[in-house]
Amino acid sequence: MSQIKKPLIDVIFASEKRKQVLWLLKDGAKEMETLLKSLDTNRIALLPQIRILEEHYLVSHDNDIYELTTIGKLVVDDMAPLLNIVETCDTDIDYWGTHNLDFIPAHLLKRMNVFENCQIINPPITDQFDIKCIYNEKSKESDFLYAITAMLYPNYHVVFSDLIDNNLKIDLIVSEDLLKKIRTDYHADFENYMKTGLINIYAYNKRMDILFFTFTEDNLLIRLLKSNGDIDGKLLLFNINAKTLDWAEELFNYYLKDSIPVTEL
Repeated sequence: MSQIKKPLIDVIFASEKRKQVLWLLKDGAKEMETLLKSLDTNRIALLPQIRILEEHYLVSHDNDIYELTTIGKLVVDDMAPLLNIVETCDTDIDYWGTHNLDFIPAHLLKRMNVFENCQIINPPITDQFDIKCIYNEKSKESDFLYAITAMLYPNYHVVFSDLIDNNLKIDLIVSEDLLKKIRTDYHADFENYMKTGLINIYAYNKRMDILFFTFTEDNLLIRLLKSNGDIDGKLLLFNINAKTLDWAEELFNYYLKDSIPVTEL
């Protein structure tokens, strides 16, 4: 009598070790010693889990080298996007669950699996209104900066002037309320910025459900509103790769299409 097989969903996700073995093998065959070292475990603990993967035709081995089967490759290719999203949310599920993601259009929300190495930064209260917690010395090494924002940090001029002095091109989409504040309170600064030809400002003519979203060649930073509309000092920081950069550019362009160029203040 043949043994009753577990549903594949249980085989993959009911054991952290099995899930991690599949994940490690997605880039190619590995020796058992490599798997043991990567998972920080021993052979006695890992072999029963690998045996289950083999019994369900997800993994095969020759001597002490393990690799994904054709079915295993198919499954891992499909589970990779889900795991990326899960890992991103696992950085702090309470944060993700209590903040507003409505500013991201549905087609880009589905592609949040491109995010990697998510960090949630909680600056000290004394630094939560310091623009230097967003832009640092490395920001000046980029060729560009894109931002969508409904706020300005009080010391914005310190970094903006520094970036412009380094010939960094800035494209800035602002909310209508922020544009009004720029025109009344920061007119001289921004008029000088615009004269350099390095900064383009656009006014977004719809509701903006975010504090800010900004990216350079190196990283992407987001400051979300809470679901109830309250302001939160925490920041989301992501490393930039080619896919993340494409995603960020698409989001910027999504807002740009409903924005009007600001040619004078």
